[in-house]
Amino acid sequence: MNTLQTTPSPAPRKTSSKATGTIRRLWPTEISKVGDHLLRLDKESRRDRFAHAVTDSFITDYASRLGDQGSIVYGYIVDGHVRAVAEMRKLGDHWGTEAEAAFSVEKEYQDQGVGSDLMGRIVRAARNRGLQRLYMSCLAQNTKIQAIARKYEAQLRLEYGEVIGEIIPEAADYLSMFAEAVEDRVGFMMAVLELQTRMAKAVDMRAAG
Repeated sequence: MNTLQTTPSPAPRKTSSKATGTIRRLWPTEISKVGDHLLRLDKESRRDRFAHAVTDSFITDYASRLGDQGSIVYGYIVDGHVRAVAEMRKLGDHWGTEAEAAFSVEKEYQDQGVGSDLMGRIVRAARNRGLQRLYMSCLAQNTKIQAIARKYEAQLRLEYGEVIGEIIPEAADYLSMFAEAVEDRVGFMMAVLELQTRMAKAVDMRAAG
C-alpha cells in the first residue's frame, strides 16, 4: 500500500465561474434522470465512474436500484437534464460513521469546475451527518478526480492499481447545517416545479395529438 503525496490547497470554491447549470439534491422521483445521465457517458467516462467497462443494461439496473439504497445524490442540471452526478452511499445496511462517494460528469461538462462543486456538496453532507470518514476510489489514471479530492485535503493511497481517497470531514456547525437545509428546501421546490412543467407539457402534447 503506497501513500500518494498531497499538497495543501486553497479552500474549495462555493460556485464555479464556468458552470452555468444548477447544482442541487436529486429526489427519489428524479432517479430516472440519473440513469439517463449515466447512459450518456462516453466510454472513457463510464470507465472512470465504474472502474471498468459497463453495458447499457448494467447502468439501467444500477440506476433503478439507486433509490432503494438510501443514497444521497446531487446533480448538476442544465435545461432540465442532469449532466453530472455525485453520490454518497452508506457502507452497510445503515448510516454509520463512514460512507463512500462516487462522481460522474459528461464529457462536454468536464474541466468546468462542476466536479469540484459537487464534491463540496458531498463533503458537507457527510459533515452534517456526523460521518468521520468519506471514501472514494478511482483508477490510477483518473488524475482529474484525484486533483479534486486533494482540494478537500483527501489522503490518497494506491492499492492494486486503484487510488483510494479518504476525507475526514470537519464537525458540523450551525452554518453548514443551515446552508444544506436552505439548499435542500429550494432544490425540492425546483424539483416540484420541473415535475409540474413536464406534466403540463405532456398534457398539452396529448391534447394536441
